[in-house]
Amino acid sequence: MKSKIESLLFVSGRPLSSKKLAEILNIKKEEAEKHLEELVEEHKKRDGGILLLKNGSEYQFATSPRSSEITSRFLKEETEGELTRPQLEAMSVIAYRGPITKAELEQIRGVNCSLILRNLLIRGLIEEEEDAKSIEPKYKISFEFLRHLGISDLKDLPDYKKLSGSEMLQNILQDQKGLKLL
Repeated sequence: MKSKIESLLFVSGRPLSSKKLAEILNIKKEEAEKHLEELVEEHKKRDGGILLLKNGSEYQFATSPRSSEITSRFLKEETEGELTRPQLEAMSVIAYRGPITKAELEQIRGVNCSLILRNLLIRGLIEEEEDAKSIEPKYKISFEFLRHLGISDLKDLPDYKKLSGSEMLQNILQDQKGLKLL
């Protein structure tokens, strides 16, 4: 169970509450809290590059303060360089079809988008929002993206109406939803 909790916290990219983890894992909140406390202690004792932080009932992985210089330098390089073609493609899909889940984005692009989403979040070009109907968050364009392009509304993007309502993309997403039901 601890391994599953670690995996969820690792891929989340945002804090998760013990209640949310319990829901996802279909266990009692108290059991999730017990495993989380054990994981916090294990990471402290290990004294490695990753810590498990606790803030109230929320938990999140973070890098060790001893690694701050190297991680800051690495992130600075990633956030100041030019956007890659895959990042631009993902941002375009999010701009025209967002809010969109990671699974929907991956269905449209046909490749794993975890790293791309992480980098766009770090740059502040997209935002993550909770979806009450789904465990998976949705991604949307940020105000920073609008400022960067010098537009005041996504509808000011070229061919927004035509591309945001594309039947081909809608069919791809519908097919994916149909597969989930099988």
